[in-house]
Amino acid sequence: MSRIAVIGAGITGVTTAYALARRGHSVTVIDRHRYAAMETSFANGGQLSASNAEVWNSRATVFKGLRWMMRRDAPLLMNPRPNWHKYSWIGEFLRQIPNYRSNTIETVRLAIAAREHLFSIAQRESIDFNHEQRGILHFYATRKEFDAATKVNALLREGGLDRRAVTPDEIRAIEPTLQGDFYGGFFTESDSTGDIHKFTRGLALACERLGVAFQYDTTVQSISEAQHGTVSIATSRDALPSVSTFDRVVICAGVGSRALAAQVGDHVNVYPVKGYSITVCLDDARSQECAPWVSLLDDAAKIVTSRLGADRFRIAGTAEINGANRDIRSDRIEPLVRWARTHFPSISTARVIPWAGLRPMLPSMLPRVGRGRQRNVFYNTGHGHLGWTLSAATAESVALLISDDIADARSPVVAPATTVTARTS
Repeated sequence: MSRIAVIGAGITGVTTAYALARRGHSVTVIDRHRYAAMETSFANGGQLSASNAEVWNSRATVFKGLRWMMRRDAPLLMNPRPNWHKYSWIGEFLRQIPNYRSNTIETVRLAIAAREHLFSIAQRESIDFNHEQRGILHFYATRKEFDAATKVNALLREGGLDRRAVTPDEIRAIEPTLQGDFYGGFFTESDSTGDIHKFTRGLALACERLGVAFQYDTTVQSISEAQHGTVSIATSRDALPSVSTFDRVVICAGVGSRALAAQVGDHVNVYPVKGYSITVCLDDARSQECAPWVSLLDDAAKIVTSRLGADRFRIAGTAEINGANRDIRSDRIEPLVRWARTHFPSISTARVIPWAGLRPMLPSMLPRVGRGRQRNVFYNTGHGHLGWTLSAATAESVALLISDDIADARSPVVAPATTVTARTS
């Protein structure tokens, strides 16, 4: 039985551990927090959204970002203070613009494949995560916005997504609680929503039942090659150092992946792009009645929503390029609250829980899935704003790759290894 370490207990780390454990490996998950899913997997927008698979590397997005630079409440905000990591990432991001079309199609295909994996996991392990299979509705206020979305829709459909245009009357029929004037929209019936934190914590318990060991409150200090083709991981817990050896390691450390990858000679240029969410507590019957059940995406404001059971309404959005800053800024939360009041004036926002998390984004907007330079180091990281959507598929991919690699290593003839992602950063 091979001993495999997974670094990170967010959605990608836990799904990876689960996929490996089901293939008979001895798995240890290492995380610096006391529980699973305490960072980016804590309170995201909740969408399992193949319809949101468009990558951001387009000229249109760049031009919008430049126009937004002077607005503090803009969907995209960047701190212009010089920083090598930030500007090197932006440079690589811009160089990916020619790959916008192919990367978008690849992402939507991956998102569609991930659905069935995640649904089967939830059913197999009886995980309750407030899953709502009511589709996702994109809406647009102007013809210009709708026409731009129509071009994106052609790429999504080329990737295999069944998504249809809807009229203003159909928008009101799909989600009667939504208020506003709309030119049109797109509806993806196959998309859904759920509570990423509840799912990840539930899956962590399922992993424990499969024999996975979780080392919480544990910080990884270093990764290095050891004897006989193994990997050595130095950790610290309660200021007590420890060193363990494993046959393979999978780095699923979110925004911490870049520093760990550098220790083993890999360039994995993950940048922390901060996003915000609010959870509106629906404490009265009127609010529960007037909050939407269908998931929404307002493309102009870059805001997404999900209904998490009867008494919670999640609203998330914005992107902030400001380094590893986890501060919750009131001027970034206020637009989310204002959006709720505008489109759902009858719900109470008297009790709103704000949150901010760091999306681990690679310049290509595609996750890094596969082997590093060292034979025993693998990656499943850099999913950006689609970690919840893509994780079940990328976990299966890296677990299959590792299992095949171990089988090849044990056979008399070692086959050449391959990676599972065609274009990564």
